[in-house]
Amino acid sequence: MSADLRHVDTWLFDLDGTLYPAESGFLGAVVDRMTDFVEKVTGLPRPEALKVQKAYLSEHGLTLKGLMLHHGVDPNEFHAIFHDLSLECLAHEPALLAALARLPGRRLIFTNADDLHARRVLERLGLAHLFDAVFHIAAAGYEPKPSAEAFARIGAAHGIDPAATAFFEDSERNLAPAALLGMTTVLVGQYAAQSSAPFVNYRTHKLAPFLDDAQLREAA
Repeated sequence: MSADLRHVDTWLFDLDGTLYPAESGFLGAVVDRMTDFVEKVTGLPRPEALKVQKAYLSEHGLTLKGLMLHHGVDPNEFHAIFHDLSLECLAHEPALLAALARLPGRRLIFTNADDLHARRVLERLGLAHLFDAVFHIAAAGYEPKPSAEAFARIGAAHGIDPAATAFFEDSERNLAPAALLGMTTVLVGQYAAQSSAPFVNYRTHKLAPFLDDAQLREAA
């Protein structure tokens, strides 16, 4: 049965792992660079650095947040390590472009990445022109998803009505605060079908066919 999204006029999308598949390998390259950085900052052997990285992600919602709090890391220095990553593994998906283009209302990116990374990825995917704005980690004052404050800040910045908003994410826990606000939540990715979280309204492996099949309100 197709998703009933006729009430939605604001389309909120996570970026990494949501607008391109995790299977592309790009997200793995991002994580590897991050581990390199944690290893350098902490001076720990790589296995221990990876444990710290995961611990900060679990505790703070973002590895960078832990590095800032516990090691005084400059976020600009951290983000710079991703700016020369090869984008070769990211491909244009005409079906996704068409599916996004048919959505009535505005489309926003809500990412824990920085603005330059977001722009590079969107331009590589050929999707940049479809989004009205990118709400990145600096815009959120370095309050990452899934914190309630991050959602409050994007809501205030863009005048979001949760009841008329659908949020698409590959991270289950990032959907929990969205659901509490009254957003429609969609979990995306290869493991989405395994989720049984009550705050997830819809689950899909692939974004394009889900959007193609959804019931949408008619454009004004």
